[in-house]
Amino acid sequence: MPIIRNLGRAASQLLQSSGCGCGVSLVPVRAIGVSPRQVASDASFHSVTFSESDHPRVLITGGLGQLGVGLAKLLRKRFGKNNVILSDIRKPADNVFYSGPFIFADILDYKNLREIVVNNRITWLFHYSALLSAVGEANVPLARAVNITGLHNVLDIAAEHNLRLFVPSTIGAFGPTSPRDPTPDLCIQRPRTIYGVSKVHAELMGEYYHYRYGLDFRCLRYPGIISADSQPGGGTTDYAVQIFHDAIKSGKFKCYLRPDTRLPMMYIDDCLKATLEIMEAPAEALTMRTYNINAMSFTPEDLAQEVQKYVPELQVTYNVDQVKQAIADSWPMNFDDSNARRDWGWKHDYDLPELVTTMFSYLGSDSRIAQAN
Repeated sequence: MPIIRNLGRAASQLLQSSGCGCGVSLVPVRAIGVSPRQVASDASFHSVTFSESDHPRVLITGGLGQLGVGLAKLLRKRFGKNNVILSDIRKPADNVFYSGPFIFADILDYKNLREIVVNNRITWLFHYSALLSAVGEANVPLARAVNITGLHNVLDIAAEHNLRLFVPSTIGAFGPTSPRDPTPDLCIQRPRTIYGVSKVHAELMGEYYHYRYGLDFRCLRYPGIISADSQPGGGTTDYAVQIFHDAIKSGKFKCYLRPDTRLPMMYIDDCLKATLEIMEAPAEALTMRTYNINAMSFTPEDLAQEVQKYVPELQVTYNVDQVKQAIADSWPMNFDDSNARRDWGWKHDYDLPELVTTMFSYLGSDSRIAQAN
């Protein structure tokens, strides 16, 4: 180990005393010891051919959340099953485990995450590990660790290994002093949740690493995301998923937001499409590192009326959760995503009627829906 440290100091001194008169741009590299796990005893070394390197090698952190599994499915169709590695700290369901490569990855374990990137020759990283709005407020220390410390680990590794890095942001990155209808890409951001604060931090740190170290950082501010193949995860906009499950199971839905609470929303297929499009967009087309994207904007009352076209007997009551309502009242009512539409051709496919029809096509084999139809 003393030899390694001496070599590191010598290299640092050599770079600092370079006599060529040119500046040396250094990426943030943490001092780290040699790990016996980095090279297996039976490792097979080979040269990568051009055909093998045509597609990116992808790692998705926090992959068992609402978006990770769907994103992995989309990317595997495009880049090949074995080029996309899904990761999380939880055990995956059988269908997820056998659908493609899955590994354990804790973003708070810098050393292990670095090994994963090196050993699997990762070139694209989608960083989805995070605690969402309402969950984060219930455990601020954990949210701070996961959403901020974990991000720092990912940024350093991405910069060191020249990765293209995607970090999602959110409507929660805005606050009550932001313009709400519409909310532009660039405006005052003073969120009042640890989730929102951590996402503003991610946006600014990613932009800083881009200009300071040349990191290819890309970010989208997601609206509320609605999907049929995942359960609500504790977010403020998850009522828009829960209503479909409750309509089918019981015909009764209790909403924790006021009926007139308007928020921007998006169907998951549009969200995943936008994520892939921003990652594939030519660097020269991007005029900023963080973009708003939007598809529709509606209230719980708007959504309930559309759902009742399929389940006329649906009973909707409102029992306002003051914490979630306060969060929603500080968020945008509508996103201005004109920059994304201009710079890289963003265009959504699903409006509210198409969203509801699609959700029931996935969930609607129940007899309650059949009777309604």
